[in-house]
Amino acid sequence: MNHGERLMRSALALARRGIGSVEPNPAVGAVIVKGNQVVGKGWHKKFGGPHAEINALEDCKTLGVNPRGAAMYVTLEPCSHHGKTGPCTRAIIAAGLAKVFVAMIDPSEHAGGKGIEQLRNAGIEVQTGICETEAGLLNAPFVKFAATGKCWVTLKWAQSIDGKLAVTELQPSGSSWISGEQSRKDVHKLRRRADGILVGVNTVIADDPLLTARPSKGKKATRIVLDNHLRIPLDCKLIKTARKHPLPIYTRQDSVPANPEIAEKIKKKGAEVLTYQDTQSCSNLHFLLDELSKRGIAHLLAEGGPKVLTSFLKEGLADEIVIYIAPKILGAQGSAEITGPMAELTQAVGLHHVDIKRFGDDVRLRGLTAKAL
Repeated sequence: MNHGERLMRSALALARRGIGSVEPNPAVGAVIVKGNQVVGKGWHKKFGGPHAEINALEDCKTLGVNPRGAAMYVTLEPCSHHGKTGPCTRAIIAAGLAKVFVAMIDPSEHAGGKGIEQLRNAGIEVQTGICETEAGLLNAPFVKFAATGKCWVTLKWAQSIDGKLAVTELQPSGSSWISGEQSRKDVHKLRRRADGILVGVNTVIADDPLLTARPSKGKKATRIVLDNHLRIPLDCKLIKTARKHPLPIYTRQDSVPANPEIAEKIKKKGAEVLTYQDTQSCSNLHFLLDELSKRGIAHLLAEGGPKVLTSFLKEGLADEIVIYIAPKILGAQGSAEITGPMAELTQAVGLHHVDIKRFGDDVRLRGLTAKAL
C-alpha cells in the first residue's frame, strides 16, 4: 500500500463515522496533507451540515495551519452546486489547495465530474480512482440510486443456528429475542441508514413492531407493509404512529373494494393504502420497488419473515444480505424457519465482498449479491 492509498483509507475511515446520520446524502471523509503531515481531517457528520471538505478546512484553521499549497484526499467528488450548503469546490479553490485526490466521481446528475472540471479549471491538479472500489462500496445505496434511479435493497434477519427467526416460548432468561443486545444496536444503526423499512403483515401480526431507529437522530424512515388482504390490526403500533412516521400499506387491487371500511379506517389513522395489480407474483415486488424509487427511497431495508425475504431472493431483487446468527439451537421452541421457504430457490445465491463481525456472542454476516454493483 502506497502513501496515497493510506491517506485515502484514512479518509474512508473518517467517512464511516457519518453512516446512519448523513443519509440520504453519502458518507464522505477528507484528509488534508501539507509537507507530508496531516494538517486537517473532516467528515460529513449529519444531513444538512457542513460537508467533509469544509470540516477538514476548518480543522486546519483550528490547528493554526494555512492549507494553501496543500493536497486533499477526499472519498467522493467535491460538490459544485448549491444545496443545503454551498459548493465545496468554491471553498477548496478559495483555500488555495494545490492538489485534490478523489476516490470516485459522484454519479449524480448535478455532479458527474462537474466538480472535478471546476477544480481543474481553477488550476488545481486532480487525480481520481484511488481506492475507488472501497469508496463505491461505502456508499453503495447512494451510488446505485444516483446512477440508475433504483433503490438499493438490503435483506436483514436474525436467526438461530438451526435457522429459526422467532421464539415460540420465552427463553430461560425471560427474553423473546434471538439476537443479543449488541446485535440489536447494530440493527438500529442499519435502520438509521435506510430510507424505507419493509415487513410483511404476518410480521406485524406476530411481533407488533414499531420499525423505527432508536435513537432516530432526526431522520424518519418510511415504514412499509406488504398486506395482500388488509389484515393489519388497527390497534398495532405502526397504525397508532402513522401520523408521526410515514406508513404506506401495499395491498392487492381487489382488496380495497372487498374491504372498503377497513381501508377507510386505515386512511383515517394517517396511513396510506396503495394498490398493485394481481400478478403471478402475489407481492409484485418489481412494481413495489419502482414505486418506492419514485418516492425517493434510495435504500430499502427488508426485515420481513421467511416468505417476504425469500420472495426478494427468488425475483433477484436483493443487493445486500445481512444476517445476525445467534449461538442458539431453538429446536421446537423456535418458529419461522427460513430454510423451508428458501428451499424453493431454484438458483444458489452467492455473496461477494463478505464481511464477518462479532457482536458479543453473535456473528453478523454481511455480503453483496451477484447483481450488486
